Amino acid sequence: MSATKNNTMIKVAIIGGGASGLLCSIFCAKFGAYVEVYEQNNRCAKKILVSGNGRCNITNTNLSQSDFFGADPSFVNDALKNFGFKEFEKFALEIGLLLDIKEDGRVYPLSNEAKSVAKLLQVTAENLGVVFHTDTKITDVKKLLQTHDKVVIATGSEAAHHLGGNSDGQSFAKVFGHNIIPTYPSLVQLHLTSKTAHKMSGAKTYGEVTLFINNKKVSACRGDILFTDYGVSGFAVLDISQRASEARMGSKQVEISINLLPNMNTQQLSEHIFKVAKSMPKFSILDILVGLIPLKIAASLLDDLKIPHTTKNIDTKVAKKIANQILNWRFEVSDTHGFRHAEVSGGGVDTREINPKTYESLKQKNLYFCGEVLDVVGKRGGYNFAFAWASGYAAAKGIVA
Repeated sequence: MSATKNNTMIKVAIIGGGASGLLCSIFCAKFGAYVEVYEQNNRCAKKILVSGNGRCNITNTNLSQSDFFGADPSFVNDALKNFGFKEFEKFALEIGLLLDIKEDGRVYPLSNEAKSVAKLLQVTAENLGVVFHTDTKITDVKKLLQTHDKVVIATGSEAAHHLGGNSDGQSFAKVFGHNIIPTYPSLVQLHLTSKTAHKMSGAKTYGEVTLFINNKKVSACRGDILFTDYGVSGFAVLDISQRASEARMGSKQVEISINLLPNMNTQQLSEHIFKVAKSMPKFSILDILVGLIPLKIAASLLDDLKIPHTTKNIDTKVAKKIANQILNWRFEVSDTHGFRHAEVSGGGVDTREINPKTYESLKQKNLYFCGEVLDVVGKRGGYNFAFAWASGYAAAKGIVA
Protein backbone atom coordinates (compact mmCIF):
# COMPACT_ATOMS: atom_id res chain seq x y z
CA MET A 1 0.00 0.00 0.00
CA SER A 2 1.20 3.50 -0.70
CA ALA A 3 0.72 6.55 1.47
CA THR A 4 1.80 10.14 1.36
CA LYS A 5 3.86 11.46 4.25
CA ASN A 6 3.35 15.02 5.39
CA ASN A 7 6.72 16.52 6.39
CA THR A 8 5.23 17.71 9.70
CA MET A 9 4.08 14.22 10.71
CA ILE A 10 5.97 12.09 13.23
CA LYS A 11 7.49 9.17 11.33
CA VAL A 12 7.18 5.89 13.24
CA ALA A 13 8.73 2.49 12.45
CA ILE A 14 7.24 -0.57 14.16
CA ILE A 15 9.22 -3.80 14.03
CA GLY A 16 6.73 -6.66 14.19
CA GLY A 17 3.20 -7.04 12.89
CA GLY A 18 1.76 -9.11 15.71
CA ALA A 19 -0.94 -8.15 18.19
CA SER A 20 0.89 -5.34 20.00
CA GLY A 21 2.52 -4.01 16.82
CA LEU A 22 -0.77 -3.84 14.92
CA LEU A 23 -2.62 -2.15 17.78
CA CYS A 24 0.25 0.31 18.21
CA SER A 25 0.26 1.10 14.49
CA ILE A 26 -3.48 1.82 14.49
CA PHE A 27 -3.33 4.28 17.37
CA CYS A 28 -0.14 5.95 16.16
CA ALA A 29 -1.91 6.57 12.84
CA LYS A 30 -5.10 7.67 14.61
CA PHE A 31 -3.06 10.16 16.61
CA GLY A 32 -1.65 11.60 13.39
CA ALA A 33 1.66 9.81 12.85
CA TYR A 34 3.01 8.34 9.62
CA VAL A 35 3.55 4.64 10.38
CA GLU A 36 5.51 1.86 8.72
CA VAL A 37 5.32 -1.72 9.99
CA TYR A 38 8.18 -4.10 9.22
CA GLU A 39 7.12 -7.76 9.39
CA GLN A 40 9.57 -10.62 8.77
CA ASN A 41 6.81 -13.07 7.72
CA ASN A 42 4.88 -12.95 4.45
CA ARG A 43 1.83 -11.81 6.42
CA CYS A 44 1.06 -10.21 9.76
CA ALA A 45 -0.67 -11.69 12.80
CA LYS A 46 0.38 -15.33 12.36
CA LYS A 47 0.19 -16.01 16.11
CA ILE A 48 -3.23 -14.39 16.31
CA LEU A 49 -4.47 -16.74 13.59
CA VAL A 50 -3.59 -19.90 15.55
CA SER A 51 -4.49 -18.63 19.02
CA GLY A 52 -7.18 -20.46 20.94
CA ASN A 53 -7.18 -23.26 18.36
CA GLY A 54 -8.25 -20.71 15.78
CA ARG A 55 -10.88 -19.11 18.03
CA CYS A 56 -8.71 -16.41 19.66
CA ASN A 57 -9.31 -15.81 23.36
CA ILE A 58 -8.86 -12.11 22.67
CA THR A 59 -8.86 -10.67 26.22
CA ASN A 60 -10.42 -11.04 29.68
CA THR A 61 -12.89 -8.84 31.53
CA ASN A 62 -10.95 -9.21 34.80
CA LEU A 63 -7.47 -7.76 34.52
CA SER A 64 -5.09 -7.00 37.37
CA GLN A 65 -1.43 -7.12 38.32
CA SER A 66 -1.96 -10.57 39.89
CA ASP A 67 -2.64 -12.03 36.43
CA PHE A 68 0.90 -11.30 35.22
CA PHE A 69 4.43 -12.43 36.07
CA GLY A 70 7.81 -10.74 35.71
CA ALA A 71 10.60 -9.15 37.72
CA ASP A 72 8.31 -6.14 38.26
CA PRO A 73 4.65 -7.30 38.12
CA SER A 74 3.43 -3.76 38.92
CA PHE A 75 4.79 -2.57 35.56
CA VAL A 76 1.51 -3.53 33.86
CA ASN A 77 -0.69 -1.32 36.05
CA ASP A 78 -0.56 1.96 34.11
CA ALA A 79 -1.13 0.26 30.76
CA LEU A 80 -4.07 -1.81 32.02
CA LYS A 81 -5.60 1.26 33.67
CA ASN A 82 -5.49 3.25 30.42
CA PHE A 83 -6.45 0.42 28.07
CA GLY A 84 -8.20 -2.32 30.00
CA PHE A 85 -11.19 -4.36 28.95
CA LYS A 86 -13.67 -1.48 28.61
CA GLU A 87 -11.29 0.50 26.40
CA PHE A 88 -10.57 -2.55 24.27
CA GLU A 89 -14.28 -3.31 23.95
CA LYS A 90 -14.93 0.24 22.76
CA PHE A 91 -12.12 -0.03 20.21
CA ALA A 92 -13.40 -3.42 19.00
CA LEU A 93 -16.88 -2.02 18.46
CA GLU A 94 -15.44 0.93 16.52
CA ILE A 95 -13.79 -1.42 14.01
CA GLY A 96 -16.86 -3.69 13.82
CA LEU A 97 -15.46 -6.53 15.93
CA LEU A 98 -18.27 -7.80 18.15
CA LEU A 99 -17.27 -9.75 21.25
CA ASP A 100 -18.57 -12.89 22.92
CA ILE A 101 -18.08 -12.48 26.67
CA LYS A 102 -18.12 -15.71 28.68
CA GLU A 103 -19.25 -16.06 32.30
CA ASP A 104 -15.70 -16.76 33.50
CA GLY A 105 -14.45 -13.47 31.98
CA ARG A 106 -12.86 -14.86 28.85
CA VAL A 107 -13.62 -12.96 25.69
CA TYR A 108 -13.74 -14.23 22.10
CA PRO A 109 -14.72 -12.62 18.80
CA LEU A 110 -18.42 -13.20 18.15
CA SER A 111 -17.45 -14.83 14.86
CA ASN A 112 -15.57 -17.44 16.95
CA GLU A 113 -12.74 -17.12 14.45
CA ALA A 114 -9.26 -15.69 14.91
CA LYS A 115 -9.21 -14.73 11.23
CA SER A 116 -11.76 -12.01 11.99
CA VAL A 117 -9.43 -10.39 14.50
CA ALA A 118 -6.37 -10.48 12.25
CA LYS A 119 -8.30 -9.25 9.21
CA LEU A 120 -10.00 -6.32 10.94
CA LEU A 121 -6.81 -5.13 12.65
CA GLN A 122 -4.86 -5.06 9.39
CA VAL A 123 -7.67 -3.49 7.33
CA THR A 124 -8.16 -0.81 9.99
CA ALA A 125 -4.45 -0.03 9.98
CA GLU A 126 -4.30 0.11 6.18
CA ASN A 127 -7.33 2.40 6.02
CA LEU A 128 -5.55 4.77 8.39
CA GLY A 129 -2.56 4.89 6.03
CA VAL A 130 -0.23 2.47 7.79
CA VAL A 131 2.34 1.08 5.33
CA PHE A 132 3.25 -2.60 5.68
CA HIS A 133 6.60 -4.07 4.60
CA THR A 134 6.20 -7.87 4.77
CA ASP A 135 9.01 -10.37 4.18
CA THR A 136 11.26 -7.68 5.65
CA LYS A 137 13.59 -8.64 8.49
CA ILE A 138 15.19 -5.75 10.35
CA THR A 139 18.76 -6.30 11.52
CA ASP A 140 19.84 -2.78 12.53
CA VAL A 141 17.60 -0.65 14.73
CA LYS A 142 20.11 2.19 14.84
CA LYS A 143 19.56 2.74 11.11
CA LEU A 144 15.80 2.93 11.64
CA LEU A 145 16.33 5.55 14.35
CA GLN A 146 18.19 7.64 11.77
CA THR A 147 15.37 7.46 9.23
CA HIS A 148 12.40 7.61 11.64
CA ASP A 149 11.49 9.86 14.55
CA LYS A 150 10.40 6.94 16.71
CA VAL A 151 11.00 3.18 16.60
CA VAL A 152 8.88 0.53 18.33
CA ILE A 153 10.21 -2.97 19.00
CA ALA A 154 7.22 -5.33 18.97
CA THR A 155 9.03 -8.47 17.86
CA GLY A 156 7.51 -10.91 20.33
CA SER A 157 9.51 -13.77 21.85
CA GLU A 158 10.99 -17.17 21.03
CA ALA A 159 7.63 -18.87 21.60
CA ALA A 160 6.21 -20.63 18.53
CA HIS A 161 9.34 -20.08 16.44
CA HIS A 162 7.73 -21.99 13.55
CA LEU A 163 5.44 -18.94 13.26
CA GLY A 164 8.34 -16.51 13.37
CA GLY A 165 9.02 -16.34 17.11
CA ASN A 166 12.61 -15.29 17.82
CA SER A 167 14.90 -13.39 20.17
CA ASP A 168 15.56 -10.46 17.80
CA GLY A 169 13.97 -7.95 20.16
CA GLN A 170 16.27 -8.95 22.99
CA SER A 171 19.28 -8.62 20.69
CA PHE A 172 18.13 -5.14 19.64
CA ALA A 173 17.68 -4.16 23.29
CA LYS A 174 21.18 -5.34 24.21
CA VAL A 175 22.66 -2.99 21.61
CA PHE A 176 21.35 -0.09 23.70
CA GLY A 177 22.53 -1.55 27.01
CA HIS A 178 19.28 -3.10 28.18
CA ASN A 179 19.30 -5.95 30.68
CA ILE A 180 17.54 -9.13 29.55
CA ILE A 181 15.71 -11.34 32.05
CA PRO A 182 16.41 -14.97 31.01
CA THR A 183 13.56 -16.31 28.93
CA TYR A 184 11.62 -19.55 29.36
CA PRO A 185 8.61 -21.23 27.69
CA SER A 186 5.22 -20.60 29.31
CA LEU A 187 1.74 -22.03 28.74
CA VAL A 188 3.58 -25.14 27.65
CA GLN A 189 3.37 -28.92 28.07
CA LEU A 190 5.59 -30.69 30.61
CA HIS A 191 7.97 -33.64 30.30
CA LEU A 192 7.84 -36.22 33.09
CA THR A 193 10.41 -38.64 34.48
CA SER A 194 8.29 -41.79 34.60
CA LYS A 195 8.39 -45.40 33.45
CA THR A 196 4.62 -45.52 33.07
CA ALA A 197 3.46 -42.08 31.84
CA HIS A 198 4.12 -42.86 28.17
CA LYS A 199 1.79 -45.88 28.41
CA MET A 200 -1.09 -43.44 28.93
CA SER A 201 -0.38 -41.46 25.76
CA GLY A 202 -3.63 -40.18 24.30
CA ALA A 203 -5.67 -40.69 27.47
CA LYS A 204 -7.56 -37.61 28.60
CA THR A 205 -9.39 -36.91 31.83
CA TYR A 206 -10.48 -34.10 34.15
CA GLY A 207 -8.51 -33.59 37.33
CA GLU A 208 -6.39 -31.34 39.50
CA VAL A 209 -2.68 -30.71 39.03
CA THR A 210 -0.66 -29.45 41.98
CA LEU A 211 2.80 -27.98 41.49
CA PHE A 212 5.61 -28.54 44.00
CA ILE A 213 8.88 -26.62 43.83
CA ASN A 214 11.62 -27.92 46.13
CA ASN A 215 8.91 -30.00 47.86
CA LYS A 216 6.79 -26.94 48.61
CA LYS A 217 3.27 -26.65 47.20
CA VAL A 218 3.01 -23.45 45.16
CA SER A 219 -0.16 -23.75 43.05
CA ALA A 220 -2.99 -26.05 42.00
CA CYS A 221 -5.33 -25.94 39.01
CA ARG A 222 -8.27 -28.03 37.84
CA GLY A 223 -9.03 -28.79 34.23
CA ASP A 224 -8.37 -31.18 31.37
CA ILE A 225 -5.29 -33.42 31.66
CA LEU A 226 -3.91 -35.11 28.56
CA PHE A 227 -1.15 -37.71 28.78
CA THR A 228 1.38 -37.79 25.93
CA ASP A 229 4.45 -39.72 24.80
CA TYR A 230 6.73 -37.24 26.56
CA GLY A 231 4.61 -36.38 29.60
CA VAL A 232 1.47 -34.39 30.16
CA SER A 233 -0.55 -31.57 28.59
CA GLY A 234 -4.05 -30.09 28.95
CA PHE A 235 -5.41 -26.87 30.40
CA ALA A 236 -4.64 -27.79 34.02
CA VAL A 237 -1.01 -28.37 33.07
CA LEU A 238 -0.71 -25.18 30.99
CA ASP A 239 -2.06 -23.20 33.93
CA ILE A 240 0.77 -24.27 36.24
CA SER A 241 3.46 -24.36 33.54
CA GLN A 242 4.70 -20.78 33.97
CA ARG A 243 5.97 -21.37 37.49
CA ALA A 244 7.15 -24.89 36.64
CA SER A 245 9.15 -23.66 33.65
CA GLU A 246 10.66 -20.75 35.55
CA ALA A 247 11.66 -23.07 38.41
CA ARG A 248 13.23 -25.59 36.00
CA MET A 249 15.27 -22.77 34.48
CA GLY A 250 16.52 -22.02 37.99
CA SER A 251 17.59 -25.67 38.49
CA LYS A 252 15.01 -26.23 41.21
CA GLN A 253 13.33 -29.55 41.92
CA VAL A 254 9.95 -29.54 40.20
CA GLU A 255 7.22 -32.11 40.77
CA ILE A 256 3.52 -32.34 40.07
CA SER A 257 0.80 -34.28 41.82
CA ILE A 258 -2.14 -35.41 39.70
CA ASN A 259 -5.49 -35.91 41.40
CA LEU A 260 -7.64 -37.94 39.02
CA LEU A 261 -10.81 -37.63 41.11
CA PRO A 262 -10.67 -34.23 42.84
CA ASN A 263 -14.26 -34.42 44.05
CA MET A 264 -13.58 -37.45 46.25
CA ASN A 265 -11.45 -37.96 49.35
CA THR A 266 -9.28 -40.94 50.29
CA GLN A 267 -11.83 -42.49 52.65
CA GLN A 268 -14.70 -42.27 50.16
CA LEU A 269 -12.60 -43.69 47.34
CA SER A 270 -11.01 -46.54 49.31
CA GLU A 271 -14.42 -47.53 50.72
CA HIS A 272 -15.87 -47.56 47.21
CA ILE A 273 -13.08 -49.78 45.86
CA PHE A 274 -13.41 -52.18 48.81
CA LYS A 275 -17.21 -52.26 48.57
CA VAL A 276 -17.20 -53.09 44.85
CA ALA A 277 -14.54 -55.75 45.39
CA LYS A 278 -16.74 -57.41 48.01
CA SER A 279 -19.99 -57.19 46.06
CA MET A 280 -18.37 -58.26 42.76
CA PRO A 281 -15.82 -60.92 43.80
CA LYS A 282 -15.11 -61.96 40.19
CA PHE A 283 -14.03 -58.41 39.28
CA SER A 284 -10.30 -57.79 38.99
CA ILE A 285 -8.86 -54.56 40.38
CA LEU A 286 -8.58 -53.26 36.79
CA ASP A 287 -12.30 -53.96 36.28
CA ILE A 288 -13.07 -51.90 39.37
CA LEU A 289 -10.86 -48.96 38.39
CA VAL A 290 -12.25 -48.60 34.85
CA GLY A 291 -15.51 -47.59 36.50
CA LEU A 292 -13.65 -44.60 37.92
CA ILE A 293 -10.89 -43.54 35.52
CA PRO A 294 -9.93 -44.18 31.86
CA LEU A 295 -8.64 -47.68 31.08
CA LYS A 296 -5.13 -46.64 29.97
CA ILE A 297 -4.68 -44.56 33.10
CA ALA A 298 -6.01 -47.31 35.37
CA ALA A 299 -3.66 -49.89 33.89
CA SER A 300 -0.63 -47.61 34.16
CA LEU A 301 -1.48 -46.63 37.72
CA LEU A 302 -1.55 -50.30 38.72
CA ASP A 303 1.76 -50.86 36.92
CA ASP A 304 3.26 -47.96 38.86
CA LEU A 305 2.08 -49.57 42.12
CA LYS A 306 3.29 -53.01 40.92
CA ILE A 307 -0.19 -54.47 41.43
CA PRO A 308 -1.16 -57.12 38.83
CA HIS A 309 -4.20 -56.12 36.76
CA THR A 310 -5.91 -59.42 37.52
CA THR A 311 -5.71 -59.03 41.30
CA LYS A 312 -8.91 -59.95 43.17
CA ASN A 313 -9.86 -60.20 46.84
CA ILE A 314 -8.80 -56.61 47.54
CA ASP A 315 -8.46 -55.82 51.23
CA THR A 316 -8.79 -52.39 52.87
CA LYS A 317 -5.02 -51.83 52.88
CA VAL A 318 -4.71 -52.32 49.11
CA ALA A 319 -7.86 -50.28 48.49
CA LYS A 320 -6.42 -47.37 50.47
CA LYS A 321 -3.06 -47.64 48.69
CA ILE A 322 -4.78 -47.39 45.30
CA ALA A 323 -7.02 -44.55 46.47
CA ASN A 324 -4.01 -42.56 47.65
CA GLN A 325 -2.33 -43.00 44.27
CA ILE A 326 -5.45 -41.90 42.36
CA LEU A 327 -5.72 -38.75 44.45
CA ASN A 328 -2.00 -37.97 44.73
CA TRP A 329 0.04 -39.42 41.88
CA ARG A 330 3.43 -37.74 41.99
CA PHE A 331 5.70 -37.18 38.99
CA GLU A 332 9.02 -35.45 38.58
CA VAL A 333 9.06 -32.74 35.89
CA SER A 334 12.21 -33.17 33.82
CA ASP A 335 11.65 -30.41 31.25
CA THR A 336 9.11 -28.42 29.27
CA HIS A 337 8.10 -29.18 25.68
CA GLY A 338 10.12 -26.16 24.55
CA PHE A 339 9.62 -22.79 22.93
CA ARG A 340 8.25 -24.25 19.71
CA HIS A 341 5.19 -25.60 21.50
CA ALA A 342 4.84 -22.77 24.02
CA GLU A 343 2.02 -20.26 23.55
CA VAL A 344 4.08 -17.47 25.11
CA SER A 345 7.42 -16.79 26.77
CA GLY A 346 8.39 -15.48 30.17
CA GLY A 347 11.41 -13.23 30.65
CA GLY A 348 12.60 -10.65 28.14
CA VAL A 349 13.58 -6.98 28.21
CA ASP A 350 13.81 -5.81 31.82
CA THR A 351 10.77 -3.61 32.45
CA ARG A 352 12.63 -1.70 35.17
CA GLU A 353 14.46 -0.01 32.29
CA ILE A 354 11.23 0.99 30.50
CA ASN A 355 9.03 3.99 31.32
CA PRO A 356 5.77 2.35 32.56
CA LYS A 357 3.65 5.25 31.33
CA THR A 358 5.08 5.73 27.83
CA TYR A 359 6.88 2.41 27.21
CA GLU A 360 9.90 4.36 26.04
CA SER A 361 13.35 2.98 26.76
CA LEU A 362 15.14 4.62 29.67
CA LYS A 363 18.39 3.78 27.87
CA GLN A 364 17.67 5.21 24.41
CA LYS A 365 15.46 8.16 23.57
CA ASN A 366 12.77 7.58 20.90
CA LEU A 367 12.98 3.79 21.26
CA TYR A 368 9.85 1.99 22.52
CA PHE A 369 8.93 -1.58 23.42
CA CYS A 370 5.57 -3.33 23.58
CA GLY A 371 4.15 -6.83 23.82
CA GLU A 372 5.85 -10.11 24.53
CA VAL A 373 9.40 -8.86 23.98
CA LEU A 374 9.09 -7.37 27.47
CA ASP A 375 9.51 -9.32 30.72
CA VAL A 376 5.76 -9.71 31.18
CA VAL A 377 3.85 -12.98 30.82
CA GLY A 378 0.21 -13.54 31.66
CA LYS A 379 -1.92 -16.44 32.77
CA ARG A 380 -3.96 -18.47 30.29
CA GLY A 381 -7.34 -16.93 29.51
CA GLY A 382 -6.74 -13.93 27.26
CA TYR A 383 -4.30 -12.14 29.56
CA ASN A 384 -1.35 -12.14 27.18
CA PHE A 385 -3.44 -10.58 24.43
CA ALA A 386 -4.75 -8.07 26.97
CA PHE A 387 -1.19 -6.96 27.70
CA ALA A 388 -0.39 -6.84 23.98
CA TRP A 389 -3.29 -4.42 23.41
CA ALA A 390 -2.57 -2.36 26.52
CA SER A 391 1.18 -2.06 25.88
CA GLY A 392 0.65 -1.26 22.18
CA TYR A 393 -1.70 1.54 23.14
CA ALA A 394 0.69 2.81 25.83
CA ALA A 395 3.55 3.00 23.34
CA ALA A 396 1.39 4.77 20.75
CA LYS A 397 0.20 7.31 23.29
CA GLY A 398 3.77 7.81 24.53
CA ILE A 399 4.99 8.39 20.99
CA VAL A 400 2.52 11.14 20.13
CA ALA A 401 2.23 12.71 23.57
